[in-house]
Amino acid sequence: MAARTCHSKRMKTLAWIPVAALVLTGCAPLSIYHKPGVQVSRLEADTTRCEVAALKDVPVNTQIRQGAPIYRPGGRYCRDGRCWTGPGYWDSGPVYTVDANRGLRDRATELCMAEKGYRPVSLPPCSQGIRSQVPLGRMTTLPRLTPASCFLRNEDGSYRIISPVTAPIASQGG
Repeated sequence: MAARTCHSKRMKTLAWIPVAALVLTGCAPLSIYHKPGVQVSRLEADTTRCEVAALKDVPVNTQIRQGAPIYRPGGRYCRDGRCWTGPGYWDSGPVYTVDANRGLRDRATELCMAEKGYRPVSLPPCSQGIRSQVPLGRMTTLPRLTPASCFLRNEDGSYRIISPVTAPIASQGG
């Protein structure tokens, strides 16, 4: 988070960042590992075990990197009818850190979960129509997924997967 400052306008701007993040996550898809019929507590335990194993096998490798320098052209200045261009200068590029092993560790976690029978899925948020018909609450067992499956986010951050039954398409005889 940004350093504290006494400037009230900046603080008001920074105060909106967590609110915006919450609003945006409400629209984002839910990416989870899924195996129909598994208890949610079992999913959480298996996920944790796989993440810990992946971290042991592929430890964090933090590297410090620096972006390309940025050229700032000189400004044009005028005083008493005389104008000139000030010299340009170079700003050093931003310094940032990268975990070089992150991608490999994610793949190791995914492999571990696949070996336990899970598959990664991404579900869209449920529409307002479904949201108004289904009470919020924690689920205890992962349901079977359908093409119309979606999720509801609870106030505590947990989620509930809704798998509406889709009507089969009637075959037309002829």
